[in-house]
Amino acid sequence: MKKSYWMKPATVSLLSVLSASACSDAPAEPRVQDIVASEKAKQLAQQHIIVDTHIDVPYRLEYRYEDVTKATEKGEFDLPRAQQGGLNAAFMSIYTPPALEDEPGEHRYGPKAMADLLIDRVEAIVGRAPNDFGLAYTVKDVQDNFAAGKVSLPLGMENGSPIEGDLANLEHFYKRGVRYITLAHSESNHISDSSYSDDKHWEGLSPFGKDLVKAMNEMGVMIDISHVSDQAFFQVMELSTAPVIASHSSLRHFTPGMERNMSDEMLSALKDNGGVIQINFGSYFLTNEAYQWDEIKAKKVDAFIKEHKLAQDDKKVKEFEANYLAQNPYPFASINDVLDHIDRTVEIAGIDYVGIGSDYDGVGDSLPTGLKDVSSFPNLVEGLIQRGYSDEDIAKILGQNLIRVWQQVEDVAAKSTLAS
Repeated sequence: MKKSYWMKPATVSLLSVLSASACSDAPAEPRVQDIVASEKAKQLAQQHIIVDTHIDVPYRLEYRYEDVTKATEKGEFDLPRAQQGGLNAAFMSIYTPPALEDEPGEHRYGPKAMADLLIDRVEAIVGRAPNDFGLAYTVKDVQDNFAAGKVSLPLGMENGSPIEGDLANLEHFYKRGVRYITLAHSESNHISDSSYSDDKHWEGLSPFGKDLVKAMNEMGVMIDISHVSDQAFFQVMELSTAPVIASHSSLRHFTPGMERNMSDEMLSALKDNGGVIQINFGSYFLTNEAYQWDEIKAKKVDAFIKEHKLAQDDKKVKEFEANYLAQNPYPFASINDVLDHIDRTVEIAGIDYVGIGSDYDGVGDSLPTGLKDVSSFPNLVEGLIQRGYSDEDIAKILGQNLIRVWQQVEDVAAKSTLAS
């Protein structure tokens, strides 16, 4: 569920549930103090390429424009904070709400037009600060930008709706710079069933979705299995000849029943595929306490709407949500919870299969203490140091694992071109 102050249309409000402590007689355990970066952690963050595969800046600016080439009042990403945190490659999320596909003709833009508009926005950001930002279409572009002191802004498409059932659109968006596609979002679409949707119409991938997986391999576009149903995930594993990514997912072990996160079985399959899971920083992806808080409040809000026969956007609903939050404070996760997800991924799959997909600017006010924006990456590095990770392993988690997968996807596409 995407939740934030500008609110992605296809989602429920993030601040929408009850603290797990309210569901149990047991007192809540005290939270660990925030981890503060040492000088070594700050140095490592600057020395190594940090890749974050999911930042929702383009859609954030759709609802509240700010110039992210300068320090901004809102959001979690801007140039000064990226530089402070050592962020070198920030995948800009080209997100299109499922409603644009579900309700054709009812909106100002269709999915493809909306995606093109958001890509234009990213290109405009680079155009305003060409000495500080750079587009990145290849691994080499990221490395060259890093050497030049620029922050790369590669593109990832969240929700495959803009493909609109036409493989020619895959080529169109490849030429525009899209280097991964999240097959579905919060609702099933013409490509794949969604983990969030009760309607599993395709029982995994659609026939077109299966063709798209093959075409993405041949084109050199990373397949992103965040958001898809379990059936769709395992079908992708069978079909893809290239490693895949989970651009912004965490582990179901810590949030039982949350299909949006990945199970241990899925982690093992991802390792066999050679892919990588990029850990999401949203608290409700990280702890069962936050997940249950969200689930329970959503039910309370739904019951209030039905009882009073109100629309979702009614002022009384907003007041109910605000009062509920005041009475039931949100249980923010901590950096240690993020580290727990990294530790378990390493335990199940290995050090080569985990990275960072924060979901900054996409999960609203649910970010862990100590990881509130892109300037915070040194704090995460410090946590990795404290947990005994070597400098080499930290470099893998920060970006090398994702770069390895991206390079392998490029190589598979190159071989496909030669074979044809």
